Amino acid sequence: MFAVAEICRDGMDTVLRLAAELIVASTKKQILISTAMLVGASGISLLLFLTRPPTAIEEPAEAMVSVDVAQVVKQDMRIEIQAQGTVSPLQETAIHSEVKGRVIEVSPNFNVGGFVSQDEILLRIDPRDYQTSLLRAQAAVESAESNLAQEKGRAQVAQREWEKLPKGTQRTPEARDLYLRKPQLEQAQAQLLAAQADLNTARDNLGRTIIKAPYAALIRKKHSDLGQFVTAGTPLADIFSVEYAEVRLPIPQSKLDYLDLPGLTGYASGSLIDLYTDVAGEVKHWTAQLHRTEGVFDERSRVLYTVARIADPYGLKEQGKEPLRIGTFVNANIAGRELTDIVTLPRYLLRAGNFLWIVDESMHLRNRKVTILRTGGDLIHVTAGLDDGDLVSLTGLDNSFVGSRVKIQSTTPSNQLDKHGKPTATSAEVLSAAAGTTASEAAVVAGGR
Repeated sequence: MFAVAEICRDGMDTVLRLAAELIVASTKKQILISTAMLVGASGISLLLFLTRPPTAIEEPAEAMVSVDVAQVVKQDMRIEIQAQGTVSPLQETAIHSEVKGRVIEVSPNFNVGGFVSQDEILLRIDPRDYQTSLLRAQAAVESAESNLAQEKGRAQVAQREWEKLPKGTQRTPEARDLYLRKPQLEQAQAQLLAAQADLNTARDNLGRTIIKAPYAALIRKKHSDLGQFVTAGTPLADIFSVEYAEVRLPIPQSKLDYLDLPGLTGYASGSLIDLYTDVAGEVKHWTAQLHRTEGVFDERSRVLYTVARIADPYGLKEQGKEPLRIGTFVNANIAGRELTDIVTLPRYLLRAGNFLWIVDESMHLRNRKVTILRTGGDLIHVTAGLDDGDLVSLTGLDNSFVGSRVKIQSTTPSNQLDKHGKPTATSAEVLSAAAGTTASEAAVVAGGR
């Protein structure tokens, strides 16, 4: 047993010694190979460096940015203010009965939605009781006139008798007036006045049995009809005028400077307003005029309401005119006061901070801050920061293009651009710049800035 164990140990020692010798030999071989490769690579690198061709340093070519530009043209213009409102009647009246009786007659136009002219009879109330009262009042007046005439005659007789009395028998002024029947004469005159007043009241009551339209109107509601018994104060109908209509238009405080506000007497000649709305899929337009402002700011919305007036809204005087019905919600474009030296550009050109891209005389892009009016819509109105002849880039670019050299493709006057930056005039009015435009050529295109 011991002999076998000894043999195994000797075998293991031999194997380990051989493995160690192999590892040492492999490591030396790897070091030799690595050294040879490093020396070879260094030699090749040195050879390539010594045999390199000569090189010339060149400046990188500058890439030009192609843009379309707008040539600034200042102009005098009126800024349109947009507003919205609902059409309402200028006059609206609730008609009530002033007398009692039965309705015995109504007009054929006495219907909801019916048009009636001024002083047209809407309905009649049974007048017989009031005719009787009128006759009695007339009789009372005649009786009072007769009584007054008798008292005047008695007073004249008393005056002659008084003059015949001896002077010593004449007494106090009060006794004299009583003797001459002055109190009785004054009473007769008062009775005549009362009778005449009753006669006037009777005539008025008889006239009130006929209900007339106070103006050309449309009947909004009717509360009575033929055969109905009404009393004083009974509502008969609601009507509104069709001569004029009005629209209350809210104007923000920030846009009031663009309008000619009225004086104490209102607008001398109100600005024209274009009212429009969609009717059955088609946009209809009406012309109105600014009439007045309401004079106070709304406490909640901080707007000032200005009132536009529309003549003949239902087109009764003008055949073929589209009716503008009461209650219609309309949009309004209000022509503001004239402003000078304004530059109009598409809103998409304006960048954050009110900056625009400007092409300078050296044909490079520059940032320029401008001042604009606070208006909505697809256009901006520049009041400061641009001069006549300046070139504004119509091509959208980000901030990385600051200072880039540009090539102008086309030039269009700013007053001939639409909201999309496209020319609104004919193609002959658009100046096209040749490819590779130089700074001097750009100056010619820009009109000799």
